[in-house]
Amino acid sequence: MRLFEGLRLSTSLSRLYQAYFSSNCSITAVVIILSESEESFTLVKLLCEAAHDAKAEDIVVLDVAKISGFADYFIIMSGRSTRHVQGLASSLDKQLGGKRLKVETTEGLADGQWVLLDFGDVIVHIFYKETRDFYDLEGLWHDARRVEV
Repeated sequence: MRLFEGLRLSTSLSRLYQAYFSSNCSITAVVIILSESEESFTLVKLLCEAAHDAKAEDIVVLDVAKISGFADYFIIMSGRSTRHVQGLASSLDKQLGGKRLKVETTEGLADGQWVLLDFGDVIVHIFYKETRDFYDLEGLWHDARRVEV
């Protein structure tokens, strides 16, 4: 189980948390256990928020869990230049590193045309616009469900 610090709790969990801490009882710890799919989707939301903050363009999330044996989600985004692509990758790594989440593998950072960040069940593809059009991952994975975040 990974530790997610600083995440917003759902409304029902937030109310439960407030009820416990507003009562007179003493609580040593609150443990929230997420299923693997909930954990992956929480990571997707964190990554999309960080990408949006870093000015990523055309962010698309694909649910590939049912058609892939190696990931639950793909996040595909574009940068305006190779430097922007590299900056997006660095920004995502830095922002999630602050939440104790580290990228497992990084590919293509030096070139800046297509950077892949592997977070285990979530894989981030950061493309230079023309490279994204050429490889057309959305078309290649057309059977995957698009997810709104």
